[in-house]
Amino acid sequence: MDKTVQHGKAALGFIFITIFIDVLGLGIIIPILPKLLEELGHVDISMASQYSGWLTFTYASMQFLFAPVLGNLSDMIGRRPVLLFSLIGFGIDYLFMAFAPTIVWLFVGRFIAGIAGASTTTATAYIADVSSGDKRAQNFGLIGAATGLGFILGIGLGGFLGAYWIKLPFIVAAGLALLNALYGYFVLPESLILRNRRRFEWKRANPVGSLLRLRKYSLAISTLITAYTIVYIGQKAIESVLPFYLIEKFQWTLHSISALGIFIGLLIAAIQGGFVRWTIPKFGLRKNIMAGITFYGIGLIFIAFNNVGWLMYVYMIPYCMGGIGGTALQGFISDNVPANEQGELQGALASLVSLTTIIGPLMMTTLFHHFTKKDAAIYFPGAPFLMGAVLMFIAIILTIRSFNKKEDSHKLPGSPLV
Repeated sequence: MDKTVQHGKAALGFIFITIFIDVLGLGIIIPILPKLLEELGHVDISMASQYSGWLTFTYASMQFLFAPVLGNLSDMIGRRPVLLFSLIGFGIDYLFMAFAPTIVWLFVGRFIAGIAGASTTTATAYIADVSSGDKRAQNFGLIGAATGLGFILGIGLGGFLGAYWIKLPFIVAAGLALLNALYGYFVLPESLILRNRRRFEWKRANPVGSLLRLRKYSLAISTLITAYTIVYIGQKAIESVLPFYLIEKFQWTLHSISALGIFIGLLIAAIQGGFVRWTIPKFGLRKNIMAGITFYGIGLIFIAFNNVGWLMYVYMIPYCMGGIGGTALQGFISDNVPANEQGELQGALASLVSLTTIIGPLMMTTLFHHFTKKDAAIYFPGAPFLMGAVLMFIAIILTIRSFNKKEDSHKLPGSPLV
C-alpha cells in the first residue's frame, strides 16, 4: 500500500483544518461587504451589489488564467508548496481590503488573490491523492464540511467584528490566512508520491488548453462536466446576491445576516460532513447527483418568491441539501481520471468554476441591480434566484441525457461508470 494511503486519515485531518481556516477568513468578510462597498463607493445597496459582481469578476478572471498553471505545477512539485503560495496570496488580499482607501484598492487585492487562489483546487487534488473508489467521493465531502464549519464561525465573527469597526474582519482574515500558511509549512505533509509526478507542460497549463483536454473523456462524462458548470453558475445567485437581497428586501442588519450564515454553515457541515457520507454508499453517485440538483432548484424557487424574512431559514434547508449533488458529481468525474492527472483535472475543473464565477456573479448582480434600482420598471429582488432555478432545470436535463448515453469507445480504460 502507498505511503500516502497509509497515513491518509491523518493527511485528511490536516487538509480539513487547512480548508477550514481558509474559508473562515472568507466567511468573515461576507456580512460586511455590502456596507463596505456602500461606504467606499458612496452608493446605495443596489449599486453596491453591482460593484461586488465586478470584484468577483476580477478575482475569477485571474483564477481562470492561473488555476490550471498551479494545478499542473502541483502535479510536478507536489501539492504542499502550491497550497502555501496560495494561502499567502489570500493573506495579502485581505490586507489590501482592510486598508483600502477607495474601491480601486479592493480590485488590486482581488487581482492578487485571483492569481494565488487555487487552494481549494490543490486541496481537492490532495484528497484525490490519498483516496480511492467510493471513499474518494465521500472524502470530497470533507471540503463541504470544512466550508460549512468555516462559515459558521466566519460569518458570525464577521458580523460581530464588523459592528465595532468595518475594517477589523479583514485584518482578522489576513491573520488567519497567514497563520494557516505557517501551519501548513510546519505540519502539512506532501501527498503526491514521486512516481505519480509528471513534467510541467505549458500546453497543458494554459486555461484554454486545460479546458480542451476535458474533451478526451467520454461524451457522458463531458455532458456531466457541462451540467457541473451550469450548476455552479446557478449557485452564484446565493453566493453573490444573498446579503444584498436580505438588506434590500427585509432590511436585515449585520447580526441578522450573520445569524443566517451560521445556520447555513451548520446545514452545510451536517450535510457534507455526515449526511453525504451515508447517502453516497446507500444510493450511489447517480441518484445523489440527480437529487442534489433538484434540491438546489426547489430551494432557489422558494427563495425567489419569499415575502417573509424568517422563512429564509426554512427555504435554505432544501437549497443546502443540494450539496449532496455537487460532491457526488465531483467524485463521479474524478473516478474517471488516472492518478497522475488528478491535479490537471482539478485545475481544469477549477478553470470551469472560475469561468462560472466570471459569468455567474456578474449575471446575478446585474439582474439584482436591474430589478431593484430606483427607476426599475418591475421591482423583483428575487430575479437572480429564479434564474438560478432555471439553470438547475437545464442541468437536470443534461444529467438525465448523460446517464442515458451508453459509453462510447473514447472512454478511459478501467473507468466504468458508477
